[in-house]
Amino acid sequence: MDYAILTGLVLVSGVVLALVAQWRGWRPSLLVVLAVGIGFRVLIMVTSAIDTWQPVDFMESFKPAGEAILNREDPVLGSEGGWHFLPTIPYVYGLLLWLGIPWEIGGRLVTVVADIALIPLVGKLAGGSKASLRAFQYACNPLAMLVAAVHGQVEPVALAFGVAAFVVARGPGAPDRPGIVNDPVALVRQRVSALGLGGAVRQALAPGGAARTALAPGGVVREALAARPGERATLRRALLAGLLMGLALCAKSWPIWLIPGLLLLLPTFRARAVAFVATGIAPVFFLVTLPVFAGTSLSQIPEVIHVIQDIRPIVGEWGYSAIKVGGNWTLSPEIATFGTRLIYVTMVVVAFLWRRADPIDLTTALLLAFMVVTPRLGAQYLLWFMPFLVARPTRFAWPAIIGVSLWAGYGYLYMTQFDTNTWWALHSVWAQCSVVLLPILALAMPWGRRTPKATAGPPDAGPPDAGPRVPLPASA
Repeated sequence: MDYAILTGLVLVSGVVLALVAQWRGWRPSLLVVLAVGIGFRVLIMVTSAIDTWQPVDFMESFKPAGEAILNREDPVLGSEGGWHFLPTIPYVYGLLLWLGIPWEIGGRLVTVVADIALIPLVGKLAGGSKASLRAFQYACNPLAMLVAAVHGQVEPVALAFGVAAFVVARGPGAPDRPGIVNDPVALVRQRVSALGLGGAVRQALAPGGAARTALAPGGVVREALAARPGERATLRRALLAGLLMGLALCAKSWPIWLIPGLLLLLPTFRARAVAFVATGIAPVFFLVTLPVFAGTSLSQIPEVIHVIQDIRPIVGEWGYSAIKVGGNWTLSPEIATFGTRLIYVTMVVVAFLWRRADPIDLTTALLLAFMVVTPRLGAQYLLWFMPFLVARPTRFAWPAIIGVSLWAGYGYLYMTQFDTNTWWALHSVWAQCSVVLLPILALAMPWGRRTPKATAGPPDAGPPDAGPRVPLPASA
């Protein structure tokens, strides 16, 4: 990389400005925040575009996907699996190439514009008196600049739509919201404590019990599905939030981990159902219209779906898998399968522990936990949690932000100075050193906010219930 020193100076300046802003309590105007964020990103984008070093996937996977659109070919098959997502972003790539914009600029323009849009969205996500401070800190975030302006990875696009969905779903009112209000786990514990396990089961199954009356008028299901006064505005927000989350899924598949937090931000079961269904609209649209816009034949669609679903079990870049295989890229189905199962178990445990927390804190916890237990990771993955952690920082937020930025920056700026053999030798050490970041990321989870401080909901939604309250029987 030719401009590593200049890029490094910009990144260090961003960290210093963000920390000073925190220390001095700065509240810059949106104009100043955007000027700083745009200035940093455009400078790095221009120097990266004229650099002799270009990321391999940026040139050999993303560009062929855009060229495939120009040639009326399927972007997944036309890039030989280099692009294994829906065609939404390749459509934009193809448009920019058609306009004659050089790929080194055009490919990064997509992600830089999305990352700039994230700056005010992070402020909106934070809300309250520190909204402008959090927006400024994201504008100065070094990892965001590296991923968007150097690598040209599409994580900022997915995050822009995902964070926008959160902002829309939360709507007006206090920025702090509860998760599950009527905690079913607490309810079960209460019943078992009062009646014993056998008594609680018999009571639920008895005539007039919860299991028998759930679908009856006044039962749990009927109450959850019942319309509430003034709910129309909430349903409109739910529809828009679901559509935005669907667009996030069109960029990458990982925003599926954002869906639980999105649904919990909505105050009624009906609104959550609307958002959940709306989330699928955009992905289905871009899939079924492949023959229209990309020239994909109907017979090729099953193959396209198979390539999108296929995840090669390459490990060795991050965490415990790097220690296991010596920091070298390794095709290991055993480690990948173990890691995938560990991710699912961890997500369930984290969702349970943070079920009552603010949905943004739940999302932060899920994404940070994913980073701790995943067996495979690219540096761009570390951006997933960044807008949420910046918006609602924890005690170890900045050690985590600086730590992952240093690790990623070493890979982007230093290792690219050397030939292939030296790069692989450095990569082995670099990948294994990532294990040091795992406890820092775990500590950065919002452990102290598993119970919400406030339960205020939006003024148009009615009571923020996960469902109707079910009282204990009088005998309890």
